[in-house]
Amino acid sequence: MTDLTADHAQRAIVDYTGRLAESAAAAGPDAAVPTTPEWTVTDLVAHVGQTQHWIAEIIERRITDPTQLPTAMAVLPTDPREWRAWLSESAQRVANACSDDALDAPVFNAAGDERTGTRFWMINVLNETVVHGFDAATAADRPTDIDADVAAALISHHLAMLTSPTWEMLRSESARALRGTGQSLQWVATDTEGAWFVERRPDRATWRLGTQDADVTVTGPAQSLLLTLTRRLPLTDRGATGITVDGDADLAQHWLDHTAHVGG
Repeated sequence: MTDLTADHAQRAIVDYTGRLAESAAAAGPDAAVPTTPEWTVTDLVAHVGQTQHWIAEIIERRITDPTQLPTAMAVLPTDPREWRAWLSESAQRVANACSDDALDAPVFNAAGDERTGTRFWMINVLNETVVHGFDAATAADRPTDIDADVAAALISHHLAMLTSPTWEMLRSESARALRGTGQSLQWVATDTEGAWFVERRPDRATWRLGTQDADVTVTGPAQSLLLTLTRRLPLTDRGATGITVDGDADLAQHWLDHTAHVGG
């Protein structure tokens, strides 16, 4: 299983936001972010805090119509010494928004899958926080430790987005590139039960949990798989990531090269 309980996800949002804030403080506001080259740490902190407030409002207002999504964004404090408290506030707000009475309430789900809107946004904001937390840690030259169960849940979310009607609509070039004639890839975690099988069909790419014969199998710790899938780590850096590739490595690289989804 790769699902997280709501309680686990809520605690993880707060926890990983705190880690991100520590890395941002260590790096400094003007530090470049190697994994998102056009950003500074200031840009990264603003993005994460604003996204958390934005998602919290979607859930709080029980928005079901995508044309009614919030347009105003929270304002980043100008003093970096206030960032930790600002991020703590945004993380707690979105975690609180994902309360028990909201989990099954009608809310717009951008992936269009079987999840309720609140459950979708809860994992989506955790994805933003964890992946950009890695970005902040890289900027600060700090180590990263993503729990295997969290990484596994985010891999499922990542694949759900890449194969969703929303992705087809918003990132049509990427969606077209992921189509194929039956080529198959699978990603298998070594430190959790997570395994994900992807098939490139003529109409669209699909994914499901589990393993079967595939043209290429990428195996490694869930953290390494997540960071490779979100293009934070190169597939070729296998010694540092603990990843092994069996089969058509070019097929796996093609998938990564044509997936623009890198965390939000």
